[in-house]
Amino acid sequence: MATDDFDAALAEAEAEAEELGLVDPAEEDDLFDDGVEVEEHLKDAVEGSLRLKRLLSRDEEDSTGKKRKTEIDPATEKKIVALMTKWMQPNDRMIRHVLEQCSGTELDELAGSKYVPERSNVWKSAGELLSTHLAQLRQTKSTTGYGTDHVAAAKFRWKLTPAQEQQLRKLSHKDLRYVLDNFTGTESLDDVISQAAAEPADDAMITQNALPEDEGVATMGRFSRLELIDPIADAAVFGDANLTFALRLAKHRKALGHCGRVIATTFEELGTLRERYKEIDDNIQVLEEHCAEVYHGVDCTRIALDEKFKGMEGTLGAVYYNFPHSGAIQGFFDGHPIVNWRHENLMRLFFRALRTFVKEDGIVKVASNAGAVGVRYYYIINSAVENEFEHVETVPFLQWNLHRYGRSYGDKRDVYKRPDAKKNESYNAQAAERDMVYCFRYKPSGETLGKQMVRLPPTLKTIMACTDGPFKNLTGPGRQTLAENLHKRFVTEISGTHVG
Repeated sequence: MATDDFDAALAEAEAEAEELGLVDPAEEDDLFDDGVEVEEHLKDAVEGSLRLKRLLSRDEEDSTGKKRKTEIDPATEKKIVALMTKWMQPNDRMIRHVLEQCSGTELDELAGSKYVPERSNVWKSAGELLSTHLAQLRQTKSTTGYGTDHVAAAKFRWKLTPAQEQQLRKLSHKDLRYVLDNFTGTESLDDVISQAAAEPADDAMITQNALPEDEGVATMGRFSRLELIDPIADAAVFGDANLTFALRLAKHRKALGHCGRVIATTFEELGTLRERYKEIDDNIQVLEEHCAEVYHGVDCTRIALDEKFKGMEGTLGAVYYNFPHSGAIQGFFDGHPIVNWRHENLMRLFFRALRTFVKEDGIVKVASNAGAVGVRYYYIINSAVENEFEHVETVPFLQWNLHRYGRSYGDKRDVYKRPDAKKNESYNAQAAERDMVYCFRYKPSGETLGKQMVRLPPTLKTIMACTDGPFKNLTGPGRQTLAENLHKRFVTEISGTHVG
């Protein structure tokens, strides 16, 4: 992307983030004064995580008397009040929390539509229904969450016409790779295609130069499916609870003769893993026999603070995170506004943290279900793109060479049940054919990005006002205690400690 276009896109994204209720980064300049020691070049990788912890810890008011910034501009407030009045829900704190995170455009769309959140639904509150409706609207403005080849991804990225898309689909492997590597969206596509045709085939013995005259789209698709990655660069796996995926990757790389390391990580500590996975010690032993490094207690959003990753800046050529999830909270569906902000922030903070550690043109792959309502697919794609990880392809999970591994839930359920990996079964609420691998390539512009925006969490008062899930029949001190415990859990999670 050209510098001018990048600046304009970044300014637009930051403006939209403020409208959407995302945290204003300018209000937190003293995050590193709380005893957190971070080298200067690593601060950007972890600043968003620390800022979110500060917000949760402070909530309404901290010991210094500072109040959490919750004011919104008068024009937005007027729109919110008008909608709540129209829906005859003037005092619903959950609806207000959801609306405060909408952009002005979204509020206008709601006002101009016939949509009214149902008040008599026996399963979900009006606030949760509104949140789901808005998520579906935002999803329609994103690229599809299902199978997307290199050309389809480029069409969305560069806003190409159908005719231009067909031009790309007719190119050979050599020419298509040249265009995707060199076209920025500002110059003439015809000119870049002509340059590609004039460029002689590279005779260097590397996989990217294989089959130069074969069909471009099909040939490039094989790279993602066969996992033909940089043989020299290190590869990191995050959140691999029972380490079976890391083991699959290590064996794959050894078979291809790679010399790059596999860095296998788990979120939980080894003691917890031994309670849940009887195979964990055997898996670790085999990984170490394959020269892999195994680390436990790793929060992928806070690796800049982790001593185990010291000195790894700019070294990772491939990163994997399969089926990310912020943890289930009993009584709540993953899409509920009380808990869903955690899933969106997980992806935002994950990709921001990777910027420091992934080398230029390094790949990142996130496997997830296209129908997931926790980590929605557009959370993954949008979080990647805003951190300069270019979306290059979406591969159906079952077509991926590495898909056969021992899937797990990653929580206490793994003690007594697992998803059936041998039958390629997914989680109970998901269909296996909807499992996708979202593929990205790091394309840093060289420009300094603004501070990472994070989704605003609910205040303690908003949690107290919840009428869903475990709060449905609670009153008095019991409601207060549950709200406080849930709020404390949020603080614990953002500090990098797994709960559940």
